[in-house]
Amino acid sequence: MAATDYKDYYAILGLSKTATADEIKKAYRRLARKYHPDLNPGDKTAEARFKEVNEAYEVLSDPQNRKKYDQYGQYWNQAGSSSRWPSGGKTTVDFNNLDFSQFSSFDEFINSLLGRTGAGTRPGGSGSRSYSYRTSTGRTTGFGGGFEDVSSGYSRSNSKNSSLDQEATLSLSLSEAFRGVKKQVGGGEVSIPPGVKSGSKIRVRGQGQVDPYTQQRGDLYLKVEILPHSFFQFEGDHLICEVPVTPDELVLGGAIEIPTPDGLVTMNIPAGIRSGQTLRLRGKGWIKPKGGGRTDQFVKLVVVPPKDLSSIEREYYEKIRANRSFDPRSDLQQIKL
Repeated sequence: MAATDYKDYYAILGLSKTATADEIKKAYRRLARKYHPDLNPGDKTAEARFKEVNEAYEVLSDPQNRKKYDQYGQYWNQAGSSSRWPSGGKTTVDFNNLDFSQFSSFDEFINSLLGRTGAGTRPGGSGSRSYSYRTSTGRTTGFGGGFEDVSSGYSRSNSKNSSLDQEATLSLSLSEAFRGVKKQVGGGEVSIPPGVKSGSKIRVRGQGQVDPYTQQRGDLYLKVEILPHSFFQFEGDHLICEVPVTPDELVLGGAIEIPTPDGLVTMNIPAGIRSGQTLRLRGKGWIKPKGGGRTDQFVKLVVVPPKDLSSIEREYYEKIRANRSFDPRSDLQQIKL
């Protein structure tokens, strides 16, 4: 990466270098939602900003990557992965006191360090071999390999060389996560299965970093983060939501329409239910993995009194108050310290 290509990840997230992990996460969520392609259809500028925000969060959210980025700047990944020559070389390189800003590329730094010019060669090898480095920002290309969800049962240790593995954050809308989606990641397309959740990791085999000497490739791990939704939320494996109801619906009961991921369904409210109580819609929640059906959706009823009463409504409410036999505070007379 040339010096002119340097990206200030802190500036991209609108933070200072002293930002805490929570501040980084909050800034990322706010900006990812602001610039998400679903909320800015056709806006190439927003799409570019969304990619920058994801790239910045991927680095700064990882304590080790952030430490290297703070120390080495644009060369954080190359320097961190090249602190010791691989097989054949015995030289240990200390980067702690080097000024990386004087080099336009990492190859130039290596050549300067070894006192040579031209393409890099492997120290201690029997002949010359060119080498290259790749950043761990998830910007790899050609996702021809398969993927698998590794959030349950798999780990990074499954890779032949975990030091070559990369991890990137993939932000999805609730709709994309529920139904599944094909996303452009770097220069290739990845299919996301229906029902993924925040924290799920999807492994794309053979799309990590390349070992400059053996040409072996690690795996790419996509960590899913679902953007907040205005109505649905998660509670464990289930979906929850709040639905406003009127006082008369709580008293008399009735049928109301409730949004679900599949669309509107009719739910019966029993007479005399209390505000704040929760009803269950069985099988209307999130998709279970491996064809296991659906979880449940829980509906919390919240009474909302009318703000503007018509003359008839006010008249009847006054009649109800004048003739009400029920006192919800009758037991309070017995309460004392």
